[in-house]
Amino acid sequence: MQPFGRHYVVVRPLFSEDSFAEQHERINSNRRTLRHHLKDYFTELCSSRLHCSCDTNRAKNAALSLLPIIGWMKNYNIKEWLLGDIVSGIRTGLVAVLQGLAFSLLASLPLGYGLYTAFFPAIIYFFLGTSRHLSVGAFPILSLMVGAVVTRLVPDEGPPANITGFEGLNLPKIYNKEILLYIILLYFPMWNLCFQLIMGLLQVGFIVMYLSATLVSGFTTTAAVHILVSQLRFVLGLDFPGRSGPLAIVYTLVDVFSRITNTNVADLVTSIVIMALVLIVKEINDRFKSKLPVPIPIEAIVTVIACGVSYAFNFQERFDVVVVGEMVNGYETPIAPNLEVIKESAVEAFPMAIVGFAVAFSVAKVYSVKHDYTIDGKQELIAFGVSNMFGASFRSFAASTALSRTAIQESTGGKTQIAGVLSAMMVLIVIVAIGFLLEPLPRSVLGALVIFGNLKGMLMQFRELPFLSKNDWPDLVTWVVTFVASLFLGLDLGLALGLGAELFTVVCRTQFPRCSLLANITGTDIYRDRKDYSSIYEPDGVKIFKIPSPIFFANIDFFKDNLVQAVGFSPLKVLKKRNKALRKIRKMLRNGELEVSSRGLKRGGLDQPTDFSGLPIQVNRNTELPANISVPPVNIHSLVLDFSAVTFLDISALKGLKATLKEFIRIEVDVYIVSCDVYIMEKLQRCSFFDDEIKTSIFYPTLHDAMLHILEMHPDHGELEKDLNINYEVIQRDSITVRNRRL
Repeated sequence: MQPFGRHYVVVRPLFSEDSFAEQHERINSNRRTLRHHLKDYFTELCSSRLHCSCDTNRAKNAALSLLPIIGWMKNYNIKEWLLGDIVSGIRTGLVAVLQGLAFSLLASLPLGYGLYTAFFPAIIYFFLGTSRHLSVGAFPILSLMVGAVVTRLVPDEGPPANITGFEGLNLPKIYNKEILLYIILLYFPMWNLCFQLIMGLLQVGFIVMYLSATLVSGFTTTAAVHILVSQLRFVLGLDFPGRSGPLAIVYTLVDVFSRITNTNVADLVTSIVIMALVLIVKEINDRFKSKLPVPIPIEAIVTVIACGVSYAFNFQERFDVVVVGEMVNGYETPIAPNLEVIKESAVEAFPMAIVGFAVAFSVAKVYSVKHDYTIDGKQELIAFGVSNMFGASFRSFAASTALSRTAIQESTGGKTQIAGVLSAMMVLIVIVAIGFLLEPLPRSVLGALVIFGNLKGMLMQFRELPFLSKNDWPDLVTWVVTFVASLFLGLDLGLALGLGAELFTVVCRTQFPRCSLLANITGTDIYRDRKDYSSIYEPDGVKIFKIPSPIFFANIDFFKDNLVQAVGFSPLKVLKKRNKALRKIRKMLRNGELEVSSRGLKRGGLDQPTDFSGLPIQVNRNTELPANISVPPVNIHSLVLDFSAVTFLDISALKGLKATLKEFIRIEVDVYIVSCDVYIMEKLQRCSFFDDEIKTSIFYPTLHDAMLHILEMHPDHGELEKDLNINYEVIQRDSITVRNRRL
């Protein structure tokens, strides 16, 4: 290859796959089978997690793997990082306290349990996590899903689920301590441990990759709508039982509008004022974030003001406002799980474990790229599993991360998880010392903070719909199905249906790809869809067909139908017509209607190669035959199949492809396959694809090699020079000299 400015010239022999293999010997290497990969996988797994050898390097690697804190703590820069971590920890801690209280409303649990969730999982993650910026604690979507199970097992009205341990309890009080113990007891966190820890130990964190950005967008948008509707009763000061299960959002809206006349005006006014203040200040923070040293902590400010005003004017007594009430004071003794509750919640726990980890890992990955460090998905699964198990023993519920809280931890100068520990310490102070100061806080304030403090970003994802509708309808289908299913059937079933819709769109993309006929771009060795360009060259009698996807059992018929449509005829029908015509000619010969040859005639099946031997006439299939015998014309002599985008062939597709190729070969159309992956070639060899009709000589390494070979076999110099001013000369079969060529 020689460079000539912005041009390049390549002089090489014309290669088929056979001639290329003769001149360029391939290194023979034993291909690794699935058995080898599984053996290596479990060997590595056992050696990294279970091996008991105690040499220094292995012990060091095991410690670094299980306790990532060792790795980053020894490189901690006190002078540059400590102040930022302190400021970030205090700022994040204030938000963590408020979100812990607010998200407890979503979980249908006493507000203090949200503080436990903001403390215990964060402490464990400090030691086991690999992200330096993730703020671990309550997450609104998981809290809502937890609340759905709590409401199902212990409804606001009626008896609880039939679970051993509920007998004899005082049921009418939804927040009865004993009932809540059985509900919270490791119900979801234990399953988080089971699912997340097992996935971490088995190194299958890749499962979250099946949750596309479009699916997550539709799911989180639905969750935001659910959260918005669930907070209406607190914002309006209405009293009605919570709903769970399919159509819960519809029933909740019915309850809201049927009781709208009972709205507590004090709650409504308070909520409107809070939402207006939060909205205005957040816009100021976004607009002037480059000028503000830290974002204005509007949530903490309005909470303090609301507590003071509520206490000063005695909102609870004078205006019948529901307040936070008695807060937790210190920690309670650890508890053991109730296995029946765990069994009852298994179905909901698995999607929550996946969603919780997927969101946390996605956020962690964003900040790891921004700050140039690596995170380990397997270790993250273990970290969240253990964090949830430990936290659940002390009555915390499902923990992940909140996007807004993590953004605050990073934007206020947080460099490491020391900021996370300091934020947990802020929560600790509230739990053991000053929690009573929050008791006058109206719950409507928490509802307003949930709506305008955390949902704006998720609700704004509706803006993606016009873009998806114009550019990617399969992603639009995934988004809409996930949203609608999650909205009406619940978040767990909605996620499952959304994932099914996503996989369905993937199947559709591969089962019904956009096949095309290619043509040469004049003056180049580049081939593109003939419909997209005007300056193209198409040799007479040649069709170049491309299928841009794998070929497998589900799309082999689609491939054959599109190929027949592209060439303009069915080779099998042509073959049958020819053999019918041949049989009629032979019959006429026997009846003396045509001159009979002295040689015998051999009759064959309709789908076998046409045998014209022994006929005394030259049969021209493209002209009128004797006795009004007609045969469909075949206007091509060569068919090229571009396999550059074919990544695999299964056995069903292989058999269908072989039958199709033989149909073309038997009507004397030369078939060429180009740019076929070498491993697909090996599979074709192993599966006895080649025989007397289909030979390895039909394979060419590039499309241009095949086209030059076709032009050599079927020259049309006059037309080429007349239409395209192409001047070329084929020196010999194995060598080509290119001179002023525009092909």
